[in-house]
Amino acid sequence: MDNTLNICIVDDDEIYKFTVVKILESIDFNKKIEVFSDGEEAFSFLLDNIDDSEQLPDIILLDINMPVMDGFQFMEEYIKIKPRVGKKITIYMVSSSVDLNDIEKAKGISEISDYIIKPIKRGQLKEIISGLRDIGRV
Repeated sequence: MDNTLNICIVDDDEIYKFTVVKILESIDFNKKIEVFSDGEEAFSFLLDNIDDSEQLPDIILLDINMPVMDGFQFMEEYIKIKPRVGKKITIYMVSSSVDLNDIEKAKGISEISDYIIKPIKRGQLKEIISGLRDIGRV
């Protein structure tokens, strides 16, 4: 079994994406990083690879506010196809929004593991990866 961790970053902020990629690259583990600018791009990727679990992400870091398809719209579509997805995908909503409505809405979606307020820190990413290692997913 391949122990590469597939990480998908879905965010329209170029600086944020660059920073998270650099942080992930600095952490010692086997990884493949996919980066998308909106939920529709990421959802299309999931659909294109729905039968290929090696290409599907293990972790999705999902922003809320994006053009075309926002994070909540992405989640609505993901929930529809989830039964067809051949692996467990851990999804984190990562947003600069501190609006309690956004936080509560995200926490009300069982497929979202946690809500993280930007900027995401190196320690938080290491914790996420360690957690997956502890349950044997890495």
